[in-house]
Amino acid sequence: MITRLPLVVAALLIVCAGVAAADPAKLDWYRLRMCESTDNYTAVSPDGKYFGAYQFDQATWASVGGTGLPSQASPAEQDYRALYLYRMRGWQPWECGGKLGLTPDADAASRRIPTPTDAAYIAVPVWPGKVYLAGDCDPPLRTWQQRMATFGYVFASAGCYDGATRQAVRDLQATNGITVTGQLGRLTWTAAWLGNPPAGYRP
Repeated sequence: MITRLPLVVAALLIVCAGVAAADPAKLDWYRLRMCESTDNYTAVSPDGKYFGAYQFDQATWASVGGTGLPSQASPAEQDYRALYLYRMRGWQPWECGGKLGLTPDADAASRRIPTPTDAAYIAVPVWPGKVYLAGDCDPPLRTWQQRMATFGYVFASAGCYDGATRQAVRDLQATNGITVTGQLGRLTWTAAWLGNPPAGYRP
């Protein structure tokens, strides 16, 4: 959850919008979300004070331009507001930033207001919460296949776990130290965006 500090007064911030000089890696954001909320964009803390994947409280959410409940905002909106907060205050607002030893970079507390486009790189499609096996068909599976297609895999059955999907799953698991089971669960899903490309892939 986000630790409370006196809010930054927006009128005192002299900032420049623009492309980030250096922002945290996608993997750092994922680790933060996993620690804060198990990567659950609809999460609400048991005490009802912290919301969303980044566990914003309402005051901090409002300080970076958020409206409504953070947990009801889209993942893209939450990613954007998290980057906004990072550019205002670095990793300091998040308890998990310290627990994970996340290192601030050139844009930490730079007060450079980001654009939604600046935050687009953070996105990792949310794991749909199920383990896929051979023969399964589900629209979210197509998202994973589309990502794996960038590594050269060709799938005959979009959204269905076919032979090519099984091969892609096993290759990705082997490359990333995941037990090679052929089952497409959370670790294998996430590795498509955050892990190492399958062995033999050449960009």
